[in-house]
Amino acid sequence: MTTLEQCIGNTPLVKVQRLAAGLGSEVWLKLEGNNPAGSVKDRAALAMIQQAELRGEIQPGDKLIEATSGNTGIALAMIAALKGYSLKLLMPENMSPGTPGGDACLWCRADSGQP
Repeated sequence: MTTLEQCIGNTPLVKVQRLAAGLGSEVWLKLEGNNPAGSVKDRAALAMIQQAELRGEIQPGDKLIEATSGNTGIALAMIAALKGYSLKLLMPENMSPGTPGGDACLWCRADSGQP
């Protein structure tokens, strides 16, 4: 793999030894926390942006806006930066103050979704 995008989804599989003992089945875990932004949401963010690009709806330099309260926003920020998009994330006002990072967060009223 030569790019961060190629790392998304290429996370390790681990066979669980004791959990499935005696069940006659194998149990495997996919370690999605090993994605570049640390979440299974990396896959969704990459797919959303790639599909919008394929449909001709966005191109590098465009500004993307997404309402989020967690890992999807983190993953979108990573993909947007890699692909040359500006990204504005909107978060509800009832989010914990420790949750957002960076200066691109707009706090939105929880009852209306408006800044």
